Amino acid sequence: MEILNYAFMQRALLAAVLVGITAPAVGIYLVQRRQALMGDGIGHVAMTGVGLGFLLSWSPVWMAALVSVLGAVLMELIRWYGRTRGDIALAMLFYGGMAGGVMFINLAPTGSNANLTSYLFGSLSTVSESDVTAICLLAAFVVLVTLGLRRQLFAVSQDEEFARVTGLPVRFLNLLTAVTAALTVTVAMRVVGLLLVSALMVVPVAAAQALSRSFAATFAIAVAIGVAVSLGGTVTSYYQDVPPGATIVLLTIAAFLVLTALAAPLARRRARTLAAARPAPEPAECAVPAGRTPTGRAGA
Repeated sequence: MEILNYAFMQRALLAAVLVGITAPAVGIYLVQRRQALMGDGIGHVAMTGVGLGFLLSWSPVWMAALVSVLGAVLMELIRWYGRTRGDIALAMLFYGGMAGGVMFINLAPTGSNANLTSYLFGSLSTVSESDVTAICLLAAFVVLVTLGLRRQLFAVSQDEEFARVTGLPVRFLNLLTAVTAALTVTVAMRVVGLLLVSALMVVPVAAAQALSRSFAATFAIAVAIGVAVSLGGTVTSYYQDVPPGATIVLLTIAAFLVLTALAAPLARRRARTLAAARPAPEPAECAVPAGRTPTGRAGA
């Protein structure tokens, strides 16, 4: 294929696969916890890390990972202790992250709004070898956590009180989920963009839930959808010269609509199959009264 003849597209396709795996793998826990927009908030905070990376002449990916992890931990602390003022504190954190990113990147000698745009909405041509190395390492950690601790994370996501009673370290697992979500945002920002990554974390999971109620099946279907739309959006972006992040998100929404439309008839067919498989009830006139034998005599 022509697309594989270019080194920058090889890097972009590899990054797209990793994004397609990691985003739904973390998103399934966020959806269960009803924190679907957490990735969007972390993306705002990661903008400060990108700006600091340019200002300090350090890797924007690694700096964004550091800042987003700190932001995710702070978000969890606010959730625990914020109480009535928690929403205001979170709003200041999100908007402060956006403002910090714009300010730092404009103060940087080599920074510009064009640089920031590529991180906000994704860019295929700017994925460097160092970015791929960072993305691979961060993605490996995310996959290790989401698969290795899937039972514990699922239990906490479903019912924190029950998980606490069973002896699970609920606060540590909540922090780990937040940190993993932060690293996933960093993994995805070069392909999807910081402002659009939340869609790839949530929508494939919602589409998978329309087809399956099993956690394992939902996980597998969501990851498959994530990889398919990430690769499809990246290839489409190359041939049609359109933004990769927007293309991936639109394909994800299209997949959700198609699968949701198919889910209803599949559910009705499954219900009819189950009903047909059940044994027919015995007619009332053929039923033997309690305490009677088939001949009508009283039983012993």
